[in-house]
Amino acid sequence: MNNFKKIGLTALAASLVSTSAFAGELTVSGGASVNMSGHSGTALNEATAFTMGNQMTFSGSGELDNGLTVSLSVVIDEFDNDTANSEGAVNGSILDGHSVTVSSDTLGTFAFHGEGGASAASALDTTAAGDMWDNFNSNGGVTLADSGPGDNSIMYTTPALIDGFSANISYNPQIAATGETEIGYSVTYTGVEGLSASFGTTDLDRAGTATDGDQNVWSASYAYGPVTISASNNEYDITGTSSDQETSSYKISYTVSDSISVSYGSEEVSVPGSVDAEFTGISASYTMGGMTISAAMQDGENIGNATGASNQVDYWSLGASFAF
Repeated sequence: MNNFKKIGLTALAASLVSTSAFAGELTVSGGASVNMSGHSGTALNEATAFTMGNQMTFSGSGELDNGLTVSLSVVIDEFDNDTANSEGAVNGSILDGHSVTVSSDTLGTFAFHGEGGASAASALDTTAAGDMWDNFNSNGGVTLADSGPGDNSIMYTTPALIDGFSANISYNPQIAATGETEIGYSVTYTGVEGLSASFGTTDLDRAGTATDGDQNVWSASYAYGPVTISASNNEYDITGTSSDQETSSYKISYTVSDSISVSYGSEEVSVPGSVDAEFTGISASYTMGGMTISAAMQDGENIGNATGASNQVDYWSLGASFAF
């Protein structure tokens, strides 16, 4: 991971130290990765695709005289937020998520997300199996709906109340002319060794009652020795039942050694009046120093909540990532 420390003692000081003198620091983190993947099936045989990681995160922080810690995070990601203009050229910003947080041990943490924010529910809705559905999305697979606002949202995390217990409250601004602000909350418990359990819910108040509803998510994992079992469920319910979704998932992971781990996972996406989309897969990883080699093979059935040859797709991937 790149880590160029203290290069912000001049740049950050210009904005943070103007009111009071205190120590500030700007760090840059990132990584390098190279990946290749492909899809195949009865009606599909795509060429192998090569990709690489190209994201960097700039983080600045400093402690004020009153004890508050203020932090700024900006993610740079090439071709993020790109749009095509009338002549077909691609225009966009290289800025991805960016946020400002204000925190203290007694007040907790307030995070304002200019972009890349999440609601209390959508912050938890990664499936236990790792969102395998997303690897089939470009081939006509399902897209999961959520209550994440993305931009200009606030997340508050309470200070430590009870050992192993934490809570979050999210505030999503009015996102449509006739919509209302959306409030969500989540709780996480880790007070038992090896156990982590979370529940989150967020109201959906969009443009009219036909799109109002809620998102409810729960997830749990338990590690015993080298084995970890995880499960999750995500319900997205709105008044118009044709847009309802329920996603259930589980994964079993086995740590062979400090360097090698393997896992098997499954996901199922249900919508009213259609067949369930089902995804299963196995994955393995090998870590040595700052290098990780990973491989995955996944199978998708009825990937677009429909039957037929075009909805039966296989996926494979092989990647190498480097942290320094």
